[in-house]
Amino acid sequence: MSSNWSLDFAPMLPLPVYWAAVAVAVILVGLLLLRRSRGALLRALALGALIFALANPTLRQEERENLGNIAIVILDESTSQTLAGRPVQAAAIRKDLEAKLGRIDNLEVKWVTSSRPSDNARAGTNVFTDLNQALADTPPDRLAGVIVVTDGQVHDVPKQAKDLGFEAPVHALLTGRPKEFDRRIELIKAPRYGIVGQTREIELMIRETGARPKNGKAPLSLKVRREGEPDEDRSVGVGQRLKIPMKFPHAGQNIIELELSATEGELTTANNRVVVVAEGVRENLRVLLVSGKPHAGERTWRNLLKSDAAVDLVHFTILRPPQKQDGTPINQLSLIAFPTRELFSQKIREFDLIVFDRYEHRGILQLLYYDNIARYVERHGGALLVAAGEAYAGQQSIVRTPLFPVLPAMPTGDIIEQPFRPRLTKDGVRHPVTRNLPGGAIKDPNWGRWYRQIDVIPERGRSVMQGVRDKPLLLLDRKGKGRVALLTSDQAWLWARRFDGGGPHTQLLRRLSHWLMKEPDLEEERLRATAKGLNITIERRSMEDKVPGLTVSEPGGKSSELTLSETGPGRWQATMKATQAGLYKFQTESPNGKLTAVAHAGIADPREMSEVTATDEKLRPVIEETGGNVYWTRTRSLLSSSDPADVSVPRVTMLTAARVLSGSNWMGLRDREAYVTRGVRLTPMFTGFMALAALLFLITFAWWREGR
Repeated sequence: MSSNWSLDFAPMLPLPVYWAAVAVAVILVGLLLLRRSRGALLRALALGALIFALANPTLRQEERENLGNIAIVILDESTSQTLAGRPVQAAAIRKDLEAKLGRIDNLEVKWVTSSRPSDNARAGTNVFTDLNQALADTPPDRLAGVIVVTDGQVHDVPKQAKDLGFEAPVHALLTGRPKEFDRRIELIKAPRYGIVGQTREIELMIRETGARPKNGKAPLSLKVRREGEPDEDRSVGVGQRLKIPMKFPHAGQNIIELELSATEGELTTANNRVVVVAEGVRENLRVLLVSGKPHAGERTWRNLLKSDAAVDLVHFTILRPPQKQDGTPINQLSLIAFPTRELFSQKIREFDLIVFDRYEHRGILQLLYYDNIARYVERHGGALLVAAGEAYAGQQSIVRTPLFPVLPAMPTGDIIEQPFRPRLTKDGVRHPVTRNLPGGAIKDPNWGRWYRQIDVIPERGRSVMQGVRDKPLLLLDRKGKGRVALLTSDQAWLWARRFDGGGPHTQLLRRLSHWLMKEPDLEEERLRATAKGLNITIERRSMEDKVPGLTVSEPGGKSSELTLSETGPGRWQATMKATQAGLYKFQTESPNGKLTAVAHAGIADPREMSEVTATDEKLRPVIEETGGNVYWTRTRSLLSSSDPADVSVPRVTMLTAARVLSGSNWMGLRDREAYVTRGVRLTPMFTGFMALAALLFLITFAWWREGR
């Protein structure tokens, strides 16, 4: 606590009137002095005393509590700060700073850790963003200065000092060494997706920073790995643009890894490797929808498939079978002839899915065409969906054609017409087509009722939905290279009309069609690995009750085993921490053979490794504008030492009113002299009897002097 004295004025007259009186008094005093009349000086003193009394002077005594200054020290702990002994160097700098700042009286030090990885943080080292967060609870009038411990690779440096929002010096203590050497791969252009079966280009360049060592001129080799398997080696030069073709052999995630040969003297080899992950997408899927006769469900199928942007739909409805003879001349018919030969012989392999909706064999398709469809499924990997109507159980059923070998169930001839609610089977709870359907997790889903089901005897495949008396409602089967689905009811359209509350028809039918067309996300047996930084998550999907463990192949060639934990029906998961950056390969057994997944583990923030050499160029302009300075802690005298803990930290000085706040071997903090007023005492100085007595004395003495 300290006392502070000051003199305050509170004029008794309005300020314009008071200043007018002052002007009149000055004029009168000037005239008296010019005339050199007797008593002029005493009259001037009397006028001055009057003006002083009208000013109402008050002696102000304040009791002040001095507030301490605050210094903010920001420690850069970004990924680049983990290289080449910089953690040890940064720890030594902090220890030295703690000792030097601790010796300064009335100084509070706020330590801030910057650039820890987080989900919502911007890429790169954001020192000044973290500084702004620290300033939120720091009074600006107490901020003495900011000290940043970093390698200089900061990605949010403001353009000018006024953008900082405070007036205090900023100093930077640099880790690393001047003129460090590093070589890296810089991606110029990389695809994010590609069409399956096609090729896109990756464009890259090899860049160098710092002074190249004498033995660093050897030719460079670039290794290309696709899906974890070695593919080719290329010779590259520094500064040379290189184009690498990226193939998309399959849908889903496609990975290509590029690795540059290491050079002695490099700061790090972590940025000698890049991995490009791109999504393989198929061209628009072509679907052929053949409706046997017009009915309410026809529009449901058409609307569903037409609304899917990934589907090109060709739809035919059989309105006039060949056997219909009503005498109408052919030239008067407006109907388009069904191009059976073109569709089912010449262009059948151009379609990804064929849908028979309530179709019956009425001589429109020759038996040869049914045989083409069966071979299209079994040998060429096509897909067939049959939405069975009443005809499926009759004499004109497509079961009585060469198509029967690929159909998963045979009709008994019975048509069950009674209300029922579709339900999921045990397999349906696990299968990706029906798993997690809205409302399907409960034993008796509150879905709308259907009223017709064809009774069938399953011969192959899996029943994922059931209807009346637990009879199969939806069967899925793999036949040869292709897939087949049988829906034993033609009343899915009731859900689309929201009859009796409706049901998840959109999700069901869309998943069903995409499963038939081999969508990777809908595979029953699937292994998937995703990486975020060095954390890898492995997901396993299966129709089995138990699954075996995983074999993990690490980048260095080491193998290990990993156990999966069940997370839900048909789903297992495991997580692991990668020991090093690179491509990790996972393998496991499944009923269909081996499953393989690949994931690239690396740094969470790739921008951090784009430039890793220590530099003072980015920070120096704005720091010097604040009055601060940038200091290398590995000075010329210490560069010969191999111990990163050998650092040189300039001394710290607290300055009150200095204009220069830094020097070659010292950095200054500004003493803000902040305080809080705890009490105030006001003492009038020239009012009442004292002022009146002084005025009367001066006027009387002046009158006496003039009268002599």
